[in-house]
Amino acid sequence: MNDTTEQTAESAQPERAPKSSFLPAELEKFGKPYNSAETEPRIYKEWEEAGYFNPDNLPAELTKDNGKPFTIIMPPPNANGSLHAGHAVFVAIEDLITRFRRMQGYKALWLPGADHAGFETQSVYEKKLEKEGRSRFGMDPDALRQEILDFTLHNKSFMEGQMRELGSSCDWSREKFTLDPSIVKTVYGTFFKMHEDGLLYRGKRTVNWCPKHLTSLSNLETNTVEEKTPFYYFKYGPFTIGTVRPETKFGDKYVVMHPDDARYAQYKHGDTLEVEWINGPIVATIIKDEAAKMDFGSGVMTITPWHSEIDFDIAKRHGLDMEQVIDWNGKLLPIAEEFAGMKITEARAKIVEKLDQKDLLERTDTEYSNAVKHCFKCNAVIEPQVKDQWFVTMKPLADAALQAIEAGEVTFYPEHYKTILIHWLTNIEDWNISRQIVWGIPIPAWYKDGEVHVGEEAPGEGWTKEMDTFDTWFSSGQWPYATLGYPDGADFKNFYPTQVMETAGDIIFFWVARMIMFGLYRTGEVPFKAVYLHGLVVAKDGTKMSKSKGNVISPIELSEKYGTDALRMGLIIGNTPGSSTALYEDKVKGYKHFANKIWNISRFVFENTTEANKDSIPNEADSELWKEMVLLTKDVTQDLEEFRFYMAGEKLYHYGWNRLADEILEDSKKVFAAASAEGASVESVTAAQSRKVILRMLLSNLLTLLHPFMPFVTEEIWRSMPEHTTPLIVTKWPV
Repeated sequence: MNDTTEQTAESAQPERAPKSSFLPAELEKFGKPYNSAETEPRIYKEWEEAGYFNPDNLPAELTKDNGKPFTIIMPPPNANGSLHAGHAVFVAIEDLITRFRRMQGYKALWLPGADHAGFETQSVYEKKLEKEGRSRFGMDPDALRQEILDFTLHNKSFMEGQMRELGSSCDWSREKFTLDPSIVKTVYGTFFKMHEDGLLYRGKRTVNWCPKHLTSLSNLETNTVEEKTPFYYFKYGPFTIGTVRPETKFGDKYVVMHPDDARYAQYKHGDTLEVEWINGPIVATIIKDEAAKMDFGSGVMTITPWHSEIDFDIAKRHGLDMEQVIDWNGKLLPIAEEFAGMKITEARAKIVEKLDQKDLLERTDTEYSNAVKHCFKCNAVIEPQVKDQWFVTMKPLADAALQAIEAGEVTFYPEHYKTILIHWLTNIEDWNISRQIVWGIPIPAWYKDGEVHVGEEAPGEGWTKEMDTFDTWFSSGQWPYATLGYPDGADFKNFYPTQVMETAGDIIFFWVARMIMFGLYRTGEVPFKAVYLHGLVVAKDGTKMSKSKGNVISPIELSEKYGTDALRMGLIIGNTPGSSTALYEDKVKGYKHFANKIWNISRFVFENTTEANKDSIPNEADSELWKEMVLLTKDVTQDLEEFRFYMAGEKLYHYGWNRLADEILEDSKKVFAAASAEGASVESVTAAQSRKVILRMLLSNLLTLLHPFMPFVTEEIWRSMPEHTTPLIVTKWPV
């Protein structure tokens, strides 16, 4: 806990204010309702122009008792569209943390950025091309890349304007883009180091192929869905085989059975036999392998090595031939003879019908539950294909990350994500980092006559450049140290490792795990000390927001209608880490009422305390009010330091609305009425003077505590109090 919170309520005494009375310079402004639309852009512009978002420009008075760095690297939003509710959540939370730590005297750096977002952005742009009657296929790659760049930079600029609207106090002078030359240089440095360390390999392996976008995807970029699929049982010579994919079986010429399966003891590994099959008789070879499951079906299976990862592994172990049956567009190749050129979905029933006519269909199970992979962007069914790709050997990287996580070098909020991440890292698979798209960082490799050269330039004449780009997570996984100028930049030396990584829980494997692995691999340190994972932002009824459901809410529209402060409170209060939080208009509208309540509280205080005697010593009753505020300050500070933002917000809301407005101000009306009555006693007048001083102190303290949550309305009120000579954004957190 910060030392500033160690004061106890019993020992707390309000400081004596300087002499002279309080005279609000802009009291007339409070005769009108609070106008967020006028206030927010004006104040944000003043903050930014004053340089308060840059930790190098903070007032010496603010940082003199601390001055330690505190860093948050912003999760770079995809620069391909408008900000959505998920973006608004991370802005609200990360800005809250940054403002809080800045006010505590840290040199708080919140470094902003944007992500080119590789496959995500290209797929968005392809939809744009489709609407224009165009396709990326057949376009000149350089021309397509330039079009997407122009599209991305336009969206990036628009998105940054929206982030300013949401009050982001990030240091725009340090902003990074994942295609910046400095970032690309760091990404290439990691690729080259991995090549030298033997962590990279290129070769034929089964990949997840999207037949619509014509690119391979990592396992994390596919959605596995349980679907009811017909399961067919076919005669294959003397055996019965089962499959959900008869369209792949044209290349099946190996029969696999477990070496310990007594039912097939008469068959020896390597035996051959002739069987009648889809397009006539073929010669099949017996393969004994432990991958065959004796307790599943007949215990016998045929394999299609090109279109199944399990089958591919069996073929590799035994040096078997493999042949492509389905092309990159999801259509059958000439090996399928009469079915060649047909789409899988069209051919499947016809193939089954032919096998049935040949009396090779034994039966069909129509209720079979099958795990089917789909592209996470277009929902096309993934086709396993064998392709030369670049892979990262992940186990050594994962082992280092596991050691750091289990040693407590990274703390997770909520804690159960630690267990989830450990399980994933323990069972990690090698990572396919090749993407067959133009939009991204090109993989720096060259080929000639079967040779491979890793480097930005060709080693000589006749070399062919690699056309694939990196998986976007390969670059964004290096974001924390790359943005800070690793290895020699001053910011890297001053601000790395960072303190907090705040992001969505659903990308813990995509991004958080990879940042930890890359950070340890390149710098020897974990990239952040704490990970705070927020949940999804959902509709009022708890369902996921989607355009098809018509329940998508624009945070920018809500901000413009009700004010940024109201939106931020609506996103923070009730938002427990790792859990979904509902966002809906009435909720935000309710916090607009709270902003107005704080404004009206201030108007009451200003109207009734203009002649306060600053030499007044608060009486016993008012001292108790101050002790109560000290306890609230300590409680809220501890909540913020321990990532209980939702609880801190709730406490401030209830203090402002219920305690201060409904109770303390109502009591103050009686105190002031007694002092202004004819023949008022000295005690009544003295009590009124005491109450005037304490009200201004309570208001000032509440504004300071509320500032990280509601930065605009609190700053506007603060500036109307002549006792404050420093803007609230760079005022010290209350003691």
